Amino acid sequence: MRTEARTVAELVAARWGDHRPGLMCEERTLTQHQVAAGAAARAALLADLLPPGSVPHVGVLLDNTEEFPLWLGAAALARAAVAGINPTRRGPELARDILHTECPLLVTERARLPLLAGLDLPGVRLLVTDDEEYATLLAPYADAVPDPSRAAPADRLLLYFTSGSTGAPKAALCSQGRLAAAGQALVRQFGVRPDDVHYICMPMFHGNAVIADWAPALTAGAGVALRRRFSASGFLPDVRRYRATYFTYVGRAVQYVLATEERADDRDNPLRLGFGTEAGAVDAAAFERRFGVRLVEGYGSSEGGAAIQWAPGTPRGAVGPAGPGLVVLDPATGRACPPAVFDPAGRLLNGEEAIGELVNRGPNPFEGYWRNPAAEAERRRGGAYWTGDLFYRDAEGYLYFAGRTDDRIRVDGENLAAAVIENILARYEGAVAVAVYGVPDPVTGDQVMATVAGTFDPAGFAEFLAAQPDLGTKMAPRFVRVVKRMPVTATNKIHRARLRKEGVACADPVWWRPAGEGAYRRLTEGDAEGPLASAKGPSSVRRQGLEPRTR
Repeated sequence: MRTEARTVAELVAARWGDHRPGLMCEERTLTQHQVAAGAAARAALLADLLPPGSVPHVGVLLDNTEEFPLWLGAAALARAAVAGINPTRRGPELARDILHTECPLLVTERARLPLLAGLDLPGVRLLVTDDEEYATLLAPYADAVPDPSRAAPADRLLLYFTSGSTGAPKAALCSQGRLAAAGQALVRQFGVRPDDVHYICMPMFHGNAVIADWAPALTAGAGVALRRRFSASGFLPDVRRYRATYFTYVGRAVQYVLATEERADDRDNPLRLGFGTEAGAVDAAAFERRFGVRLVEGYGSSEGGAAIQWAPGTPRGAVGPAGPGLVVLDPATGRACPPAVFDPAGRLLNGEEAIGELVNRGPNPFEGYWRNPAAEAERRRGGAYWTGDLFYRDAEGYLYFAGRTDDRIRVDGENLAAAVIENILARYEGAVAVAVYGVPDPVTGDQVMATVAGTFDPAGFAEFLAAQPDLGTKMAPRFVRVVKRMPVTATNKIHRARLRKEGVACADPVWWRPAGEGAYRRLTEGDAEGPLASAKGPSSVRRQGLEPRTR
């Protein structure tokens, strides 16, 4: 009977001697054996380059090129850790991420060098993967053989930054043992086979692509196909080109694929499964109708402290059943929230009392943050792991995602979950994507604002809202920003922090509904000087996007 690998180093070494296709990127294909050999060569180089006594961390500032997974494998063999550096960060913020994770080496490429120009990075050596010096450095290690014998399950392997709406990103830790176990669990859950091809189009500096896509492929000996950066128009051509059978997604990537031109042969593709989060039930159903591919919505906190697995019988819109230890608590009182109540159409009726924070009271694999005890203490409270995510639970124990705790909106003393409102607004026929968030109320609390990507008819939108039986009286957006394309982060999640910060003072048209009125009208400078001035301040109301006041 085959024993499961305890470390990622063992999984890398297991590919030695396997001459099937292993890694495909643009016009280049490496066999599984070549991937293992490449990781071994970089591991040997790493051992010689790390300064004595330094923290064994390697920063990787790359697109999804073949070098990224090769350095993941190298770090595992060398008992080092990779810190994925977000290329959308700039200036002091980018320098802060590199220095915070204490990386004496930073692997990058020439296209990223302008991001580093002028940054003060004392003690950091650059390895530029597409220049001659890099090839010269690697050449003496071409005959290296992967040796997993020194690696241990507890060895730190990943430092990946969690995206947050406030404060500096936190570097979550992931060990070799945890990543190997995650890969094996997904292989079992989805029946990953050696002849599968995993398409990685989500950025590899983020945990989703590594944990949910690369790790199960490595575990099963499946092929990996890389897309340098996500492209909605390139999605289906890539899938066909590489004969991809599995992919992961985050945030609005599925919406962008659905927004591409529909063709009669869309179902002619080799995909059998997509796995991810935040696609939403409406888009998941549309994706399956169009491409013939089932999307499985899962949930796993970025830090690994809680996870929910879909299971047969899971109701539409639910993530999955609550496993042992998972509860939904009122963060203010610490008490369990009552079960959700639905109308005959499945719409939530008691969101105010049913929605709370998902908490794991059972054992969990959360391994902490790199040198951030305050953030760890926020997650570990009262012997439990607090996820920072909002959920509600039905009477049968199935869990439904309701957004981040940061996305809670307080209107007239009532707490609202942005994700619940978004699910309702997603029914609007003209909406390609929807984001809901709070903007300051002139007196106290918040007002509901929505950003809609797509077509918007103010009269039709007001009629739509009036027809929604589960739209509470406090939920209807006071303001609606209309955009051509939803702003997203590098991981294709809606850039809520940016939307909240810009509020109504933005370059896009904004419609609003004054108190007591049923119709929406275009926001003007005159409106901004009146009801919105105290909320946004006098310096922000004369920005572009507000219609000139008519007299």
